[in-house]
Amino acid sequence: MAHAEARSLRDYIESTPLERFFWDRAGRICVNKLAHGTSLGGRASELAGRSVLLATFSQLATALALIELDGVARRITILPPDVATDHLPAIVAAAEVDAVVTDRDPPECDAFDHCIRVACAPTIAAKDERPPVRLPTEWVLLTSGTTGVPKLVMHSLAGLTAPIAAGGRADKTVVWATFYDIRRYGGLQILLRAIVGGASLVLSSAGEPIADHLARLARHQVTYLSGTPSHWRRALMSPEIGKISPQYVRLSGEIADQAILDCLRATFPQAGIGHAYASTEAGVAFEVNDGLTGFPAAFIKETRNGVQIKVVDGSLRIRSPRAASRYVGTDQAALVDDDGFVDTGDIVELRTDRYVFVGRKGGIINIGGLKVHPEEVEAVINRHPRVRMSLVRSKRSPVTGSVVIADVVLNVDGQRAGEQLLQVRNDILSLCRDTLPRHKVPAAISFVPMLAVAATGKLSRGHG
Repeated sequence: MAHAEARSLRDYIESTPLERFFWDRAGRICVNKLAHGTSLGGRASELAGRSVLLATFSQLATALALIELDGVARRITILPPDVATDHLPAIVAAAEVDAVVTDRDPPECDAFDHCIRVACAPTIAAKDERPPVRLPTEWVLLTSGTTGVPKLVMHSLAGLTAPIAAGGRADKTVVWATFYDIRRYGGLQILLRAIVGGASLVLSSAGEPIADHLARLARHQVTYLSGTPSHWRRALMSPEIGKISPQYVRLSGEIADQAILDCLRATFPQAGIGHAYASTEAGVAFEVNDGLTGFPAAFIKETRNGVQIKVVDGSLRIRSPRAASRYVGTDQAALVDDDGFVDTGDIVELRTDRYVFVGRKGGIINIGGLKVHPEEVEAVINRHPRVRMSLVRSKRSPVTGSVVIADVVLNVDGQRAGEQLLQVRNDILSLCRDTLPRHKVPAAISFVPMLAVAATGKLSRGHG
């Protein structure tokens, strides 16, 4: 079967004769064995037509279960590992869950009492029966960054795979990897790229030291590697970064400022460097591969692969066949405005012939009535040659209500210059004063050994 005719993930697996593998921290699986095997103990037929909650601990088990469930289950709701247990009843009710697939005992939850439970494993066992008749499966992903119950966002496999070039010739030398967890949109996109493209995939592992993860990537000769800018900044602080030699480096999930793009270009001069704009609701909107932050203003005037974008009051809006169709279990039947555009909440500014991302609607700091986007200030701080990453936040002030302060992680050169910290601090402040309006200049800078990164791969900012 040609890729263009594939109707499910299993179809993609069965249409690629070349052996491909999924690796995790514990070992590897030859994915092709799923053509005649199972990770669900032969119980896939019991899940036919059901609304399944996939509540797995292992990412490898997650990947195998998704391949088996797609085209069999009526709906798959993918549960990220960091979702609070007390949110489960609302999620189960909203998604109409009547089956739970897990590789360990699921959390205690009365909402599971009516559900059948099927155990999956990060292994493949032989089976005799053919899979049930194929049906179109609804994919439900959970949003991140909210303080309450996450929203449930409805996708289709066709929409999720639309950004991925199908029908290309499989190449066994391609090995994808991602710093993301595949139970979030960014990581799921990389899993799908590997499956649709007939490639192998190295999965991340929660709690694994970055040096160990990079060593694994080197061992498996990773060629395509994806993560958030925060993922990449942390990786660049490890000496193990010199052991990998990817052909393509991809960033998404956060603003890719010029400093991180330039640093990756210097580290991997032979690699293609690209950053993609995507969200759980809007899907993948576009990719930028010219080495510059932001995106060309011409993108606004063009329809690119069926995707249209516009800017309304500074906010980026997207109309796309790749977007989610609706929220599940709420009164909000659609995600779009009257013209069919998703309001992403990301704020952009036109600078000459290019739109530059400056921050999020909900992340603004108010300084005496003046607005500050933390990400805009961080982009300036990160330009300093001794800075690896930074986090800008607010601090209460009796005069202006709040002031801007910054926590800064220095790179290796900066850490070696410990006796010169006062000079480094002054240089950063001078750079900010030369670049930013006065109210955006940090009132204080603290040097810290590290910054917290959430399970999504984004900087932990302490707000919704």
